[in-house]
Amino acid sequence: MRKPTAIITGLVLLSFIISIYFYPSMPESMATHWTIQGEVDGYMSKFWGVFFMPLMITGLAGLFLVIPKIDPKRENIVKFRKYYDGFVIFLIFFMLAVHLQVLLWNKGIRISPNAMLPAGVGLLFYYIGVLMENAERNWFIGIRTPWTLSSDRVWRQTNRLGGKLFRAAGIAAMLGAFFPELAIYFILVPSLSIAGFTFVYSYLEYKKELKETGS
Repeated sequence: MRKPTAIITGLVLLSFIISIYFYPSMPESMATHWTIQGEVDGYMSKFWGVFFMPLMITGLAGLFLVIPKIDPKRENIVKFRKYYDGFVIFLIFFMLAVHLQVLLWNKGIRISPNAMLPAGVGLLFYYIGVLMENAERNWFIGIRTPWTLSSDRVWRQTNRLGGKLFRAAGIAAMLGAFFPELAIYFILVPSLSIAGFTFVYSYLEYKKELKETGS
């Protein structure tokens, strides 16, 4: 077993171990969702409140482990595999932190998600930027538009720029921790803006390439 795969498997098992440990002390109805003001507005039954996240982590881990085997351009994923594996491990750590916050809240230790999530999402965005800057053309990871998937040059140009923008978005998201009631906007506005901008940018770069090659 590859070392990253072993780490991912260990984190999946850890999510269930933590859940089993906390299960007896959880209330029958668990708070699992909060408004942007930090007030509880969603609940789950005890079983789903405790085990929903571990099951989701398991599903995502399985998906990310199989992607390098099924991608038609899997030979390109090999070229940036260490960044890909790092992203999967980072994502699962983030999900574990969110899960632990929910469990602690329901145990009476009230850590506000509005204080924790901006920092976690910001770090995740920053690493996504690093991943995108190193990603080669594939069907699952990176900025995938009809134009990036049609040209290695457009892929590289768009994903390198998108990577820098996502790293900046990560810093912006982390600043949201200082403005808890506005934190969601520090996350959504930059990420949606980048998505729209890079979509248009990839199209323009593709048109430029066609013009330069006379196609």
